[in-house]
Amino acid sequence: MKDYVEFIVKQLVDKPDEVQVTEVQSERVTVFELRVGDGDMGKVIGRRGQNASALRTLLNAVAAKSGKRAVLEILE
Repeated sequence: MKDYVEFIVKQLVDKPDEVQVTEVQSERVTVFELRVGDGDMGKVIGRRGQNASALRTLLNAVAAKSGKRAVLEILE
């Protein structure tokens, strides 16, 4: 899933080489820490948060299949 998130975000930003996704799993939760380059935060979040919301929905749907909860943290 980490690679999928990284692929999607790289298509949204101006500096794809600066995109980093870290995945930390525990028994009940999977945390995805997404780091983007300077000035790309707005592109990842999108207009009125639509892009970030779509990413979170996707992650939650996939995590639910394994009985886990997914958390997406977007950092600049």
